[in-house]
Amino acid sequence: MTLPTANLGRTGLEASRLGYGAMELRGPQAWGKPVTDEQARTVLNSVLDSGVNVIDTSPDYGDAEKHIGRWISHRREEFILSSKCGCPLAAGGDPRTVPPHVYTRANVRACVEQSLRRMRTDYLDILMVHMSPSVAVMQAEDTIAEMLALQDEGKIRFMGMSGELPHLPEHIALGAFDVFLLPYSALDRSHEKLISAAVAAGAGTIARGSVARPLTAPPEVLPEPVRRPLADRHARLTAAGLNDLLDGASTMELLLRFILSHPDLHSVIVGSTQVAHVQANVTAAKKGPLPADVYNALLDRLTAA
Repeated sequence: MTLPTANLGRTGLEASRLGYGAMELRGPQAWGKPVTDEQARTVLNSVLDSGVNVIDTSPDYGDAEKHIGRWISHRREEFILSSKCGCPLAAGGDPRTVPPHVYTRANVRACVEQSLRRMRTDYLDILMVHMSPSVAVMQAEDTIAEMLALQDEGKIRFMGMSGELPHLPEHIALGAFDVFLLPYSALDRSHEKLISAAVAAGAGTIARGSVARPLTAPPEVLPEPVRRPLADRHARLTAAGLNDLLDGASTMELLLRFILSHPDLHSVIVGSTQVAHVQANVTAAKKGPLPADVYNALLDRLTAA
C-alpha cells in the first residue's frame, strides 16, 4: 500500500498526507539533541524512500537546512520543499540569543537566499511567513510584495503562512497565501474550523505540532514558557486513559490518525531522527482516518480529561 496523497489546494501539488518536520534535525544549538551526519543522511533518505514528499524546515531550525542540502539535494525533484521567512539570521538559529522575527523586504529575501544556498536548490516550493505576524505588520514592511517578487524570479513557487490565532482569520481573508501551516491535534483543536476556512478559500492545509510531544513529560531544561504547555498536554493525555482504544496500535498512531481524520486537512508534518519512528508513522498514515466510534470516544475522553 502506498502512502495516501492529497491535492494541496490551488497549488496543484500532490502532497503526501504525512510530511516530515525537519526541526528535529536542528541539533543542540537550537535546543535539540545532537544529530550526526549519518543520522541525518539515513533518516532523510528513509523519509523519501517511504513515499513522504513534504519536507518542512526553517532558517532558524539550527542545522536542519544544511542537512537537507547535504543529504537529499540530489533527490530534489522527489519532494515538496517548504521553508520560512522573517527569521532573524544573525544568531545562526540559536533561540537563546535571537532577536524577534523581522518581516522587512530585505530580511525576507535574505532568508530565502540563505535557504537556497544551504539546501543547494534553485527554488522553494513553498515560502511560509514564520510566527504568524498580523496583516498590519506585513503591510507596513511590504512582506508580501517581496514574496511576490521572489515568486516572479522563480525562487519560490507558492506563498504560505505558518499561522495561528489570533491573526490566522485575517491571513485567510487576505487571499494572498496558497498554503497554511497551522497547529492541530487531538489535544489542541482550537484551529479546527480554520482548517476548513482555509480550504474554502482555496488554500492547502498542513498541520503541525503535538503528535509525539505529549507522550512523555518534557525535560526540565526547556524554558518554562515552552515546557508548561507540553507538561499540561502530557498530563491531560495520561488522564484520558486511552489504552482500550488502541486495539494493538500505539498512542502515537492513535493521535496521528486523529489528525488525518479531519476532512479538510491535506497533510501533517511529524519529525524524528529515528528511522523506526518514520516507518511507524508511515504505517499509521497508510491506515487513514480513525473509525468513527474510536474518533468519538477519543474526543469524549480528552474533553473529560
